[in-house]
Amino acid sequence: MSRKRFMLLAVALVAVNSFFWLAQGGFALSRAFIDQYFGSRMIRAEVVVQTAAGSDDYLIDRGVIKAVTPGAITLKEKDGRMVTIDIGTSASVTGAGGKSRGTGILRVGVRVMVLRLANAPAETIQVEGIGP
Repeated sequence: MSRKRFMLLAVALVAVNSFFWLAQGGFALSRAFIDQYFGSRMIRAEVVVQTAAGSDDYLIDRGVIKAVTPGAITLKEKDGRMVTIDIGTSASVTGAGGKSRGTGILRVGVRVMVLRLANAPAETIQVEGIGP
């Protein structure tokens, strides 16, 4: 009797394992869904990430630089909103091709995406191109 139970359990585990192996793509978010909310049409976002230590609140802003001052930039977003963002002293600026550069490449007219923790200076800036 225990041999029969073991075989039924083994068959059931193989069936469940096969189901999840074959259907794994169906349970993931579609690329179109992700692109709709985080693609090139995104203006700004607030993303809350749950971690073991609590939750982190991230702000993402995308726009064209309208002013550069020491320690801050002013962005004009697609909806016309102007937002001034402080830049951290160790901010990482990534240019075209994923090359890391300094904050010296930030100029008026450059299109960027800025990632920062809420109420903290920006630590990650991605240059996306020139102009709107």
